[in-house]
Amino acid sequence: MLHIDSVVGDRADHELHHRLHHLEHAQAVDEVFIARADMDRRRLRVTTPKGEDLAIALPRDQKLFDGAVLFIDDTRAIVVRAEVERWLRLQPSSIAEAVELGYHAGNLHWRVRFEGECLLVALEGPADAYYARLDNIFGGRRIRSALVTEQAAA
Repeated sequence: MLHIDSVVGDRADHELHHRLHHLEHAQAVDEVFIARADMDRRRLRVTTPKGEDLAIALPRDQKLFDGAVLFIDDTRAIVVRAEVERWLRLQPSSIAEAVELGYHAGNLHWRVRFEGECLLVALEGPADAYYARLDNIFGGRRIRSALVTEQAAA
């Protein structure tokens, strides 16, 4: 198991980008995909697609981000990639429905963001579970909804 105790840098940094470019030609760059919900964690265990186990324990002043270089030497490198994030876009049809939706989203500790008159809920499980919870809350009243997939913000 490889122990990671700090972020080496950002793959966009000129020097690191140059080193990574050469390693990529040798297929020696391993990208570890981390869920957006885990990007704020300081300690976690993950396995790279090439099968390397990582134990990540970052200091308080560092955090993971898309493009974070966790390890690099002359023969290989490991870089963080943020997984694609899925959102459920909910559009209430009235102010009362919007207030009720916001109240329940807060009580359920859903991670949300706002886009105009829509509430976007980060999906950290199957979409059907969120739809079922909404049906229980609104008793069959329908809130317009749509699934949205996008690259997570770094």
